[in-house]
Amino acid sequence: MDLLKESENNTPKKPNNYPFYFKFFSLLSVVRGYNIAIIVLAQYLASIFIFSPGASLKHVLLNLDLYFIVLSTTCVIAAGYIINNFYDVDRDLVNKPQKTKIDNIVSQKTKLYIYFALNFLGFAFALIVSWKAAVFFSVYIFLIWFYSHKLQLYPLIKLFSAAILALLPFFAIFVYYKNFSNIIFMHASFLFFILLMRELIKDLETIQGDIVVNYMTLPIKYGEKFTKMLIGLIVFLCIPPIYFLLKHPEVGKMKYYYYFSGIVLLVFLVLLQKAKSKSNYMLLHTILKLLILAGVISLAFIDTSVILKRLL
Repeated sequence: MDLLKESENNTPKKPNNYPFYFKFFSLLSVVRGYNIAIIVLAQYLASIFIFSPGASLKHVLLNLDLYFIVLSTTCVIAAGYIINNFYDVDRDLVNKPQKTKIDNIVSQKTKLYIYFALNFLGFAFALIVSWKAAVFFSVYIFLIWFYSHKLQLYPLIKLFSAAILALLPFFAIFVYYKNFSNIIFMHASFLFFILLMRELIKDLETIQGDIVVNYMTLPIKYGEKFTKMLIGLIVFLCIPPIYFLLKHPEVGKMKYYYYFSGIVLLVFLVLLQKAKSKSNYMLLHTILKLLILAGVISLAFIDTSVILKRLL
C-alpha cells in the first residue's frame, strides 16, 4: 500500500527501544485521548438528556446498541487522529515540535497498522448494531481519510469539513434515536459555530509554521485581519441559537451555560482584536476548548429535577 511505503520513509532510522508505557502514552497523545473521552461523555449525556429524555438512566447506560455506536465512534475517531497525524507530520514538526517528539516514539508504520485495525473494529462494532450503522461509519472513515489526504489542502473547504466531521458522531446518535427537534438543531448550530471559530483560531495559532512548510490556510491566503473579521461574524451568528434556546424551558438549567457563553464570547472578541502572537491565539484556543467542555458538562443540567429519579 502507498501509505505503508510512505510510512517507511517517515520512520526514524535510530533504534526505538522505548519502554512499553512510553509507547502507550505516545499513542494516547497521537489519538488525542482527552478529546475522545470528551466526545464519549458528550454522546452519553446527549443521549440521556437530549435524544431520549423520557428513558431511564439505567436504560440508556445498559443499551448495548448505544454502547457499540459509542465504541465504534471511539475507534473511528482515534483512527482519524492517526491518519491526520500521518499526513501532518512535516507541519507538526514546525508547529508542535515537543508533541511531535512524543508522537514519534511510535513509528509511522506501527501507527498505520493500528489505524487499519481501529477502522476495522469501528466497522465491526457498527455492524453489530445494524447494516445502516456500518454504512454510516464506513462513509465516516472515508471522509476522515479524504479530509486528511485532500480536503485540508483547500482552506475554505477545510474549515467547514473539519467542523462537520466533528459533529458527525452526534449525528450517529441522532439517527439511532430518530429524535429531531428545533432545540436539537439549535444546540447543534451553536456547537458548529464554536467549532468553526476553533478551526480558524488554530490556523492563526500556527500561521508562522504553516508559512515555513508552505501549507495554505485562510489566514495565509486572506490575511489575519480578514480571518478576525470572519471569526467576529461567526460570533454574531451564535446569537440566534442562544436567543432561541434561552426562550425554551426545555433547556432547563443549561440556560445558565448559554448566558455564560454570551459573556465569554464578548470577552473572546475583545481578546481576539488585541491578539498578535502565537501565545495570544493559544489562549483563545484554550477558551474555546473550555467553552466546549463546559457545554458538554452542562448537558447534565437540562433536567436537574429528575436526575436522582433517573438514577434509580
